[in-house]
Amino acid sequence: MLYFLHQYFDINILGYITIRSGFSFFIALVLTLFLLPKFIKWAQATASVQPINHWAPERHQGKVSTPTMGGVVFIISTLIASLLTIKLSNVFAIGGLLTLVLFSLIGFQDDFAKIKKNENLAGLKARTKLALQTLSALIIALYLCFFTDFNTDLYVPFLKSPLFDMGAFAIILWVLVIISSSNAVNLTDGLDGLATVPSIVALASFSIIIYIIGNVKLSSYLLMPNFAVGEVVIIASAFIGALTGFLWYNCHPAEVFMGDSGSLAIGAFLGYLAIISKSEILLLLIGSIFVIETLSVILQVGSYKLRKKRVFLMAPIHHHFEMKNWAENKIIVRFWIIAILSNIVALISLKIR
Repeated sequence: MLYFLHQYFDINILGYITIRSGFSFFIALVLTLFLLPKFIKWAQATASVQPINHWAPERHQGKVSTPTMGGVVFIISTLIASLLTIKLSNVFAIGGLLTLVLFSLIGFQDDFAKIKKNENLAGLKARTKLALQTLSALIIALYLCFFTDFNTDLYVPFLKSPLFDMGAFAIILWVLVIISSSNAVNLTDGLDGLATVPSIVALASFSIIIYIIGNVKLSSYLLMPNFAVGEVVIIASAFIGALTGFLWYNCHPAEVFMGDSGSLAIGAFLGYLAIISKSEILLLLIGSIFVIETLSVILQVGSYKLRKKRVFLMAPIHHHFEMKNWAENKIIVRFWIIAILSNIVALISLKIR
């Protein structure tokens, strides 16, 4: 709508991505702050609460009455804010919205099954969930190949030129990036606000990178590729606003959890941003907390299968620190600090080429 006003009524200021990003941020923020209290009341009235895994640390049993599926609210807020502010003809922006919708729907199915059966492990079967994620990621990868002017060059940090052209293998990489990122955020979402702030920080970093890539002068100055991806910054900004509103109710002690409805969509969208910003490798640094959490699970499972010994007291790693009797707030804030520092390093690397 805002771009329509710019185009047909010659309101020049609404043509700027930065201005519309600001509008999208506040629209999503206000919508989330308005809708979440109503959602929480509805969820409590209908017993749409978080089933706690019986393997989780004992302190988590006190969260059994906390509403879940809050991700539905901030995804809807993000979509509404984006549709009101983006240029709807931009193919990269449409791809971003498609990513949010597809992965949020997968998460919703998983959350709904858990709530219905009142069992944390009663959601979608692992194979079914992975199959749906793979199909959705493949749709997005093929969309980028056939409906955009996007190339398949692989860029790595600190090098000003692409390493090589991946060709058809780009589709495989992009599918892996989206699925891995989606599941990594899902694994991290285990403490109040733990996944929310690193997600906000990662979205902010990618917004900066994508804005640069979408700007001819800036991309040329920093020796980065140039594509018409700037409109996606507006969606990312809306997402930041929605997550900020969600954090108001999700910070410790949480009044609502995002559930898979939110975490799978966040991770997939971060993967999408990494792809269109040619930062697939840099995602490891931007999403450092998500990478650490995922590696802790891989190490734990691998070690137990090979040596019958555990590396951590419990995985993902945030549970390890819980078992060591760290206060929940201490774990959360320290992980936030690591996320912020790693993103600063990632942004610094843009200049070192």
